[in-house]
Amino acid sequence: MTKFQAPHLEYSLIAPLLIVLGVATLGVLVEAFVPRERRYLAQTVLALVGTLVALGDTLWVFGKLNPVHGKVHPGFVVGQGSLALDGPALFCWILVLGFSALSILLFAERRLEGGVTAFAGQASALPGTEAEREASTRGLEHTEVFPLMMFAVAGMMIFPAANDLITMFIGLEVLSLPLYLLCGLARRRRLLSQEAAMKYFMLGAFSSGFFVYGMALVYGYAGSMDFAHIATAVASGTGAHALLLGGIGMLAVGLFFKIGAAPFQAWVPDVYQGAPTAVTAFMAAGTKVAAIGALFRVFFVAFGGARWDWMPMAWIVVILTMVVGSLLALAQTDVKRLLAYSSVAHAGFMLTALLGARSLADIGPGNIQPVQAVLFYLTTYGLTNMAAFAIVTLVRDSGGEATSFAAWTGLGKKSPLVAGIFSFLLLGLAGIPLTSGFVGKWAVFTSAMSAGAWPVVIIAVLGSATAAFFYVRVIVLMFFTDGATEGPTVAIPSVLTTVVIAVGAAGSLVLGIVPGPLLDLLGRVGEFIR
Repeated sequence: MTKFQAPHLEYSLIAPLLIVLGVATLGVLVEAFVPRERRYLAQTVLALVGTLVALGDTLWVFGKLNPVHGKVHPGFVVGQGSLALDGPALFCWILVLGFSALSILLFAERRLEGGVTAFAGQASALPGTEAEREASTRGLEHTEVFPLMMFAVAGMMIFPAANDLITMFIGLEVLSLPLYLLCGLARRRRLLSQEAAMKYFMLGAFSSGFFVYGMALVYGYAGSMDFAHIATAVASGTGAHALLLGGIGMLAVGLFFKIGAAPFQAWVPDVYQGAPTAVTAFMAAGTKVAAIGALFRVFFVAFGGARWDWMPMAWIVVILTMVVGSLLALAQTDVKRLLAYSSVAHAGFMLTALLGARSLADIGPGNIQPVQAVLFYLTTYGLTNMAAFAIVTLVRDSGGEATSFAAWTGLGKKSPLVAGIFSFLLLGLAGIPLTSGFVGKWAVFTSAMSAGAWPVVIIAVLGSATAAFFYVRVIVLMFFTDGATEGPTVAIPSVLTTVVIAVGAAGSLVLGIVPGPLLDLLGRVGEFIR
């Protein structure tokens, strides 16, 4: 009789993930047992404290890699080989938890909606019905959004740290399912919000199907779901090559969908516009980190030996994503949709680092490594986007947030401070020199150039110039164009939203002026466990 052997888990190393899952579970119990009038405070404090504790613990684990001085530890394979806690994975955890802490503050904002959060009071009530009006009159709030968000955070942590395809798929679904729900819970414009959630769910489920089919094909080729075993099979060249190519293509569909890369970007503008803006900010920053981290791990670790097989596909997707995002953004007349297509274009810029996919042994001293470049870009992009979407919540009219360009016309005269900060953030997204966005683009473009992908870099530079036009267009609207009417007002937020704007803007400014320390740090820890 075979004796059962309990699995060995490195609890001290995976504690940040366990803390987030524990907070999410406690949040569900709060909904069940805490009186309704006390849930908001309990959920906000629980989520924020839990996230900060998990962030502190992640920094402790990251410190065990000795990233500041001396020989860097390659990382840890934990959870019976299911998770790889190397430098890129742990830095992704730091970004996800940091952006999540800022998102919790946006989720908890009450002042802008007259004493309640921006989430629907009763999601089960049909828009326009008496039940919805009653829920609004009573000031009901959906505090379930906090545990839903924490489950999504757990998925965002699993996704880039997964060391096999099954764990990666689990992370993908744990990340996605709560987001589908959160996108449909806007207090205002309920129909638009529910439409966004349905589109996201339907297309997301479809992309997950591609991912699973790709897993099956790769398993048929390599006989394993583990990245190390897949890499060995690829290096040996055994198995049906068609299965490998089909598996890579199918997996890429699921990953490119989450990133918002073309031609899988159709959901991005509708979801970004329809979802509550706090959820949009959370997705724009956190999901990008998780999906980019997972994509680079799969293609560098598992399929690194097949680089010349998937590189043509990567060139096409990168070019298409930059072109589609930049050109379609030119036609937008809504700030949230503009930032959505901007997100698509930036996904293309980030993916240019994928074209620099060479081992560190092939990279000369002083050159920018692909993972180093994209992690820096994710940091700057996330901080800038969090602050930008926080500002979007401040411009309001009688119907709530006013996101049409007409509403933002002349905003610089009404609120020079808000318009000035937003202009600075837009210049950062445009990649103007002396901003963090410029350094981020320089890093990923340099990485691509080191691998000889200069045609893509030329297209990327042209795309950046195109993008600068529609960013500057908004600045001109705010400062140099007079509005036809009085327009909306600029609401005064509570300290919660103010902190998000201050942290995002300050982080963008500092990384634009002094990017060296972070780039050096990422250069030391920017290698995956292979």
